[in-house]
Amino acid sequence: MDQIQTEVPEQTVSASGGRDITTATVAPSANPPASAVAPQVCANCGAAPATNGGAPAMPNYIYVIGGIKAVSPSPSVEKEFAQATGRAETAGLTDRQAVQKVLSQRQNRYLARQLCWVLTVEGLETYILVPRDPADLDLLIESLRPTPSPMDLDCVIGIRGPIAPPQMCNGLMLPIVVFDQIYSFDRDTLIKAIPRPEKASAKEFAPAAEQLFDRIMQMADNAGATDEDRALNYLAVRYQAIYASAADAFARNSSLTAVDVVRSALSGARKIVDVVFSYTNRNTDVVEKSFVRVDVTDEFPFLVTKLSPYYDR
Repeated sequence: MDQIQTEVPEQTVSASGGRDITTATVAPSANPPASAVAPQVCANCGAAPATNGGAPAMPNYIYVIGGIKAVSPSPSVEKEFAQATGRAETAGLTDRQAVQKVLSQRQNRYLARQLCWVLTVEGLETYILVPRDPADLDLLIESLRPTPSPMDLDCVIGIRGPIAPPQMCNGLMLPIVVFDQIYSFDRDTLIKAIPRPEKASAKEFAPAAEQLFDRIMQMADNAGATDEDRALNYLAVRYQAIYASAADAFARNSSLTAVDVVRSALSGARKIVDVVFSYTNRNTDVVEKSFVRVDVTDEFPFLVTKLSPYYDR
């Protein structure tokens, strides 16, 4: 994921009808809200449902990259937020800066607990986020940048639970994700943080890294819920060697033609996938492939084999 005016103009409405407070201009009310809203509670979020035999099924792990926004679940929370904003020093701040300032203040932490925190992927509302540890509300608040950019990204790691009940978030019925970690960053900062290979100039490396990152982000239906999506998203934000490899391939006059995820031959008791990057030479049409092996058995994926040449069997 503070100033409030006396009217309630131009409020952005989400698909569910909830108010997006990160872009809304909220107004203070002369009277306190008529009713208080109970804190969001998800008693069984993160718990794997039992199978027919009574044994718990594997949890539905999530490793997804998108954007986080805060949505007011009810008019009473919206009015309460407006009053808190009216008490804060927000002169000269934009609406987004005011919202971030209000929620960052310790005395307003109760408001952060009342809000619905929604993760969007490619502009589509995908998950409702709930922290496993209440202290992790800080991660949600920090995701609301004072000066947002379309390049802002949030990587959420957690466990997918049931669909939210209609009363939880003003009718927004999305899967609940109980998260354990959130990384907030912007694309340009990520690209600049990648060590540049000695053979590649800055002019060559940045576009190569950007193209590979965008290719991964644009792969269809990446809600970070499948083993394939989780492996791709993990590599995109945690494994820098794939960007160096892309820059090297472009320097050899090759194009990135495919990114495939296949089940590894080593997969057995543990779930292991091979992520294969294919580069085709623009002059000879010769295809060169490299791959990296990722273990996606548990909530946090990890590298099994570093980037190596790949040969079709």
